[in-house]
Amino acid sequence: MPTRLLRLVVGLAVYGTGIGFMNQSGLGVPPWDVLHQGLARQLGGSIGLWSILVGFLVLIPWIPLRQPYGIGTILNAIIIGTFIDLTSGWIPIASSVPISWAFLLAGILMIGIMSGLYIGANLGPGPRDGLMTGIAKRGPSIRLVRSVLELGVLVTGIILGGTFGIGTVVFALSIGPLIHYFLPRLTLH
Repeated sequence: MPTRLLRLVVGLAVYGTGIGFMNQSGLGVPPWDVLHQGLARQLGGSIGLWSILVGFLVLIPWIPLRQPYGIGTILNAIIIGTFIDLTSGWIPIASSVPISWAFLLAGILMIGIMSGLYIGANLGPGPRDGLMTGIAKRGPSIRLVRSVLELGVLVTGIILGGTFGIGTVVFALSIGPLIHYFLPRLTLH
């Protein structure tokens, strides 16, 4: 258990750091973080705070979906948002195109590898992933549910003023293959 918990916490912290690097790249962030940026711009607070609040709000539909959660579910909501803000506070906004791309690619790689590490700890899905799997258990495919959720939060985030950019597209195209590669290699059995 201590090894699994350590993998979970490190995975979530570096995952949040990856989002922070993407944010500081100025090239775009993952779809859920476009929503968090939009909420921060419209209602105040930080992107990390909104990541935490949305994470807990997403747990509400888990109740009728009878979706089980674990310590990883709660820590996911708290740690990722905290590290988004820490990274955004420590790392300056990219000052050139090459630095922007370095931040973006480093962030995506961190998220891909750390997804394998924290999911592989098997201590409970993140709030957004649990929502997706809970809905998918009712009939629609994971692919359809994930696509609808991601598109919905992306459009809402753009309307609220979140940053959609080439980084969002690169993330969307690369995160699946990265997790596909790293998850089986980092899962504890």
